[in-house]
Amino acid sequence: MNRGVAAAYGSAKRERIQTMGGFFGVASREDCVLDLFYGTDYHSHLGTRRGGMAVLGEGGFQRHIHNIENAQFRSKFDDDLGKFRGRTGIGIISDFEDQPLIIGSHLGAYAIVTVGKIGNAHELAAKAFSKRTTHFSEMSGNEINPTELVATIINAAGSFVEGIRAVQEAIQGSCSMLLLTDHGIYAARDALGRTPIVIGQKDGAWAATSETCALANLDYQIDRYLGPGEIVLMTAEGVQQLAGPGQRMQICSFLWVYYGYPASSYEGINAEDARNRCGAALARHDDVKVDIVAGIPDSGTAHAIGYANEARVPYRRPFVKYTPTWPRSFMPQNQAVRDLVAKMKLLPIREIIQGQRLLFCEDSIVRGTQLKDTVRRLFGAGAREVHMRPACPPLVYGCKFLNFSRSRSELDLAGRWAAKELEGSEKVNIAEYADSDSPKHCAMVNLIRERLGLTTLKYQRLEDLVEAIGLPKTDLCTYCWDGAE
Repeated sequence: MNRGVAAAYGSAKRERIQTMGGFFGVASREDCVLDLFYGTDYHSHLGTRRGGMAVLGEGGFQRHIHNIENAQFRSKFDDDLGKFRGRTGIGIISDFEDQPLIIGSHLGAYAIVTVGKIGNAHELAAKAFSKRTTHFSEMSGNEINPTELVATIINAAGSFVEGIRAVQEAIQGSCSMLLLTDHGIYAARDALGRTPIVIGQKDGAWAATSETCALANLDYQIDRYLGPGEIVLMTAEGVQQLAGPGQRMQICSFLWVYYGYPASSYEGINAEDARNRCGAALARHDDVKVDIVAGIPDSGTAHAIGYANEARVPYRRPFVKYTPTWPRSFMPQNQAVRDLVAKMKLLPIREIIQGQRLLFCEDSIVRGTQLKDTVRRLFGAGAREVHMRPACPPLVYGCKFLNFSRSRSELDLAGRWAAKELEGSEKVNIAEYADSDSPKHCAMVNLIRERLGLTTLKYQRLEDLVEAIGLPKTDLCTYCWDGAE
């Protein structure tokens, strides 16, 4: 790699703390700005640092991007709404990179937003630099904006469709995108469908969204779910398929476990409903005697409701979440601050906790640092027992396909450090620990239980999670649990 490329990626190995990102696009016969504004806002659970919108009107492109680290998307864009005018537009909530970008190219001017992760960005940038006609201007520190890298690949092709196809074939990871052009909005789902794109329709307008929950209150009806690798052109008159879907899908299972919004559906399967089934599956394979079932708010709530209904144990709230001023716990870049925020927003109710045998459902255990403090606080408030039931198996592989990981290293994962401690070495055959029927798996779970101070710990089995989601395992990405690609 030449020195320039190495400098551009000098800090690339320092994995960022980030989430997924989500986008919304509208093509309308009338002004699209309000639909675009509120539709984009419905993706705020997917990003914590940047929000942006671009609209194409008679005067060309209008764009605004704001930092949303310490304020909601909606409050940052209220003053911009009067400046936007247009019938087509795209918006995004994302982490770390500014989007949308407005690009001038031989294909024409366009705006672009992307969601995903480019695992081989170093190599793709080096290839672009080797032509000696490429430069990147949207730098953040020493890092190239991945959306600009995607645009560079598109610009080298003879058409937008050829360019999007080139991106899908070139990147390792995933990349779904919207392109706002003077003849419509191109919507393209990543090659293996790891992230969703859903098309909505109402009289006089069409929308493309990452989250179906963005459609209902804006009076859109779901028209279709794009397939893996599918490319369409969306105008106010309808949606034209430009490239059909591929045969293989690997949609991220964590949409239903954790980061998908409860009111949203993916591949026609609602997240809240699937989480209820996850909790019920945990209960069916459990024989522990408890007084109360609860969820770690908010993402464990639906799993706990499913558990409580199946086990016929009262569902109560030993913790309530204080949301008016505290942002999501993983937003601050400093781990100590994230832990403090996580503690401050969960308020214990001693009258419900004291003397009780409590069972909590959680979406997952990543590192376990915040959970350990939560368990300590429960016992400090007088709990007799604290049992934990994660809705998915132990995380033992770091995600390399999407940007929702909160861990800087695989060794930060609770399953990984437990295996390392048991083996006395970082060189571990982790597949043996991922097998839920193996003695090593049981030893790993028991060590995590001891470290967290839990009375019992029992994870969801992968086959039960797959059944609760309701898609064939071959259509799901389960890499972070079993390493399957």
